[in-house]
Amino acid sequence: MSTNLIARARAGDKQAFAQLYLQHKDSLYRYAYFKLGNAQDAQDAVSDCIVEAYAGISRLKSEKAFVSWLFKILYRKCCAVLSGYSSRQAETSLDEGEEIPVSDSHMAPELEEALGILAPEDRDIVLLSVIAGYKTREIAEMLGINHATVRSKLSRALAKMKEFLE
Repeated sequence: MSTNLIARARAGDKQAFAQLYLQHKDSLYRYAYFKLGNAQDAQDAVSDCIVEAYAGISRLKSEKAFVSWLFKILYRKCCAVLSGYSSRQAETSLDEGEEIPVSDSHMAPELEEALGILAPEDRDIVLLSVIAGYKTREIAEMLGINHATVRSKLSRALAKMKEFLE
């Protein structure tokens, strides 16, 4: 990723922003898919993220912060979708006989269960590392926590998942 491309996007160059989107769309989608558990919600979260990023890129303070800024936006969008699940489920009466599925993902049920045993922050760290392919330093920046903490949380979370799967 070129800081020149980010600088051009910050200055209003639509083509530069489109190129940035193309560079990051797969990792954004993978993260959203595994966080939310279904394709439609993941696509919606990524779309909302990109719209917000495009509208706000001129306010980005540092080109180096672009990736973490983008994932912070996506993280908030995913959390909004998840809170929407909770409120919709609370509004649905059991008497109506209708359930709102929280997940219809195509990931292996064992993997989904293993991710489910993790604390939310640990799950995010695993998803950002394993699914989105970010290094622990990048994850630390995205989540606003210490790099060493991310490294240890990732190691413990992966060990916990491995133990669960065995």
